[in-house]
Amino acid sequence: MSATDSRVGSASPGLPRALRDALADLAGTERLLVALDFDGTLAPVVDDPAKARALPENRAAVSRLQQLPATRVALVSGRAIDSLEEVAGVGDEVLLVGSHGVELRLDSPDDAFTLDEDEQARLGLLGEVLDQVADNLDEVWVEAKPAGFALHTRMATERNSRIAHLVALSEARAEINDLTVRRGKDVLEFSVRATTKGEAVEHLRRYTRSTAVFYAGDDVTDEDAFEALGPNDLALKIGPGTTVADFRVDGPDEVASVLTLLADLRAAWADRHAPSN
Repeated sequence: MSATDSRVGSASPGLPRALRDALADLAGTERLLVALDFDGTLAPVVDDPAKARALPENRAAVSRLQQLPATRVALVSGRAIDSLEEVAGVGDEVLLVGSHGVELRLDSPDDAFTLDEDEQARLGLLGEVLDQVADNLDEVWVEAKPAGFALHTRMATERNSRIAHLVALSEARAEINDLTVRRGKDVLEFSVRATTKGEAVEHLRRYTRSTAVFYAGDDVTDEDAFEALGPNDLALKIGPGTTVADFRVDGPDEVASVLTLLADLRAAWADRHAPSN
């Protein structure tokens, strides 16, 4: 048994052996990208999105990973970038993708997001339509995003949630052309610009020149990212639901175990490949 096999066998014993072995293989890639959803992955899902925070163990693992050589960390979220920056509390070394890939915060502060005049007009009309839906139903509210809006129904009754989704879909599609609609957990998202987390991961892979990607996410929108991964990558699904991901864990607590083990294995790889004095 090799030294790496010994570490995998003794670390994070609660994780399946196949997952531990896959992480060991991934940790030996030349340039690693660790891309992570936030809500439901690093942080437990909460009723008030502004109060979401990553578990301390996940924050610590992300911090360790971002400091390792030839390793980049990115958060890939449906949140707007401003919201993601506020709740994530990560350093500037972590790359950020917001609004399902519409917004980017990379290494250059010059990266900017703008809508053209047609998109701005459609965005204004979309806001009016969704505000009317939310105003007529209790515990249904609208979150503004740079290229669209999210209709939240987590606090609403099942009946009001169903009505909100049906009416919003019908009215928005009748009034605005070329809308992108995404269904999430207790949220319906509308955007006047089409992009996916899969496209975001492909962009990040090229940007970081990564030779392998680890991606973890819990929502249906993360399936686009999973499908963009290749044979040398690793996909981790958080929680229940149909998925194309290679592996699955129950929640953010288990994500912490995965990220901690990946950081251990990557650090050991870096030590073995450090230049000798």
